[in-house]
Amino acid sequence: MPILVSILASVAAFAGGAIALRFRDKLHIILGLSAGAVIGAALFDLIPEAIELGGSVLHPEHITALVAVGFLIYLILDRVFSFHAQSHNHLDEHVSEDSARGALGAISFCLHSLIDGIAIGLAFQASSAIGIVVATAVIAHRFSDGINTVGVILKHRGHDGRAWGWLTVVALAPIVGAASTFLFTVADQTLAVILAVFAGFFLYIGASDLIPEGHHSHSKMLTTVMTILGALILYIIVQVAHI
Repeated sequence: MPILVSILASVAAFAGGAIALRFRDKLHIILGLSAGAVIGAALFDLIPEAIELGGSVLHPEHITALVAVGFLIYLILDRVFSFHAQSHNHLDEHVSEDSARGALGAISFCLHSLIDGIAIGLAFQASSAIGIVVATAVIAHRFSDGINTVGVILKHRGHDGRAWGWLTVVALAPIVGAASTFLFTVADQTLAVILAVFAGFFLYIGASDLIPEGHHSHSKMLTTVMTILGALILYIIVQVAHI
């Protein structure tokens, strides 16, 4: 069952990414939606889940501190990639920096997808009922992660082949994660720490990479509306998944 569910999650990610590539001529709209979805995933999904899993061992202020740690770690990595890009000649500098930053964002989504697969497997270890609830949530937001992965690659001048490559890795990661849980178990507190740090990653990606795109668009109002819509969609998905 965990493997079957993870395959469905992979299909959802591919579908989201394919739609984003199909309408890449409306990139500012896709990035606006993606920004809201990334930030919504952090605020409405990852942080509450981390607080719940942390239980009495990790208090909410510990979780928020870990979110801040994740945000700052991503900030440092982002600056390191930018600094590395400046060591190239002037002509290649911006292309190299964009490629590195796009890859950094895509890697974050890949790792998040892997964690989602692990969450599916561990949930089914607990019980079938819990597994179904977690699986519903994962499948629902895999679609948005497909959009987000393509969005961050296109934002940083990535071509279609590069976007498809990262999308494939993101889509397959839940299957690997779910399969790996046949070999080990993870304490809830450990998962809480991981999710909190990833929430910080996502907040940085949304605030630093995706939202600013709206300021460069010819339709700032439309992009803003799409960002709000993306966050709202994630909120609805999370609420429905936990009914």
